[in-house]
Amino acid sequence: MTRREELLNIIGKEHMAQGIGLVDEILFLEERLSELRKLPQIRVSESDPRKQKATAAARMYKDTLNEYNNTLRLLLKISGDIGEGEEESPLRKWLKLREENG
Repeated sequence: MTRREELLNIIGKEHMAQGIGLVDEILFLEERLSELRKLPQIRVSESDPRKQKATAAARMYKDTLNEYNNTLRLLLKISGDIGEGEEESPLRKWLKLREENG
């Protein structure tokens, strides 16, 4: 089973139209993350080895990883694995109780 098939199975047939673009996006981001992981993430100063800075690849990796996580979260929400079935948070319960009591 390919990675694409795995992701499509997560979505299910009822949400296929909504999730097919997300699956392609996730596959693209996974490939991009794999490429960025191979590049150097920090640059050490030649004059002072104690000084280190993040490279452009490290920043791109961080941004791409954030986009990947958000896209994956959206895919899971569409499939119904998260979001709808979650228990109501204590803060939401408290706010609802305050609204009802005025």
